[in-house]
Amino acid sequence: QVLLTESGGGLVQAGGSLRLSCAASGSIFTINTMGWYRQAPGKQRELVATISSDGSTNSADSVRGRFTISRDNGKKTVYLQMNSLKPEDTAVYYCNVKFVGYQLRTYDSWGQGTQVTVSS
Repeated sequence: QVLLTESGGGLVQAGGSLRLSCAASGSIFTINTMGWYRQAPGKQRELVATISSDGSTNSADSVRGRFTISRDNGKKTVYLQMNSLKPEDTAVYYCNVKFVGYQLRTYDSWGQGTQVTVSS
């Protein structure tokens, strides 16, 4: 069983910054891709950014240049530094971790979500 613990969400004014963290714990042999997704009210969940085990990253056009994803493999933690926040960034942000368990099966785990609200 794996637990993803998210933190760092909150309320911020437009132009401000927030840093999200997501720590994985439990029966993890190795972590592959880690990422962040978001879901705004009335909209589908969408990709924000991902980072692979080799450090390569991918991000949505809407956040490129403002958000930075990083990871600490020793701490099994992924971060999302969000700068120059806009009201349209308001959403629930979900951490996603793709990992291999001790029985060498691949799993896809989601965090509980953390609310980010950007006021204009």
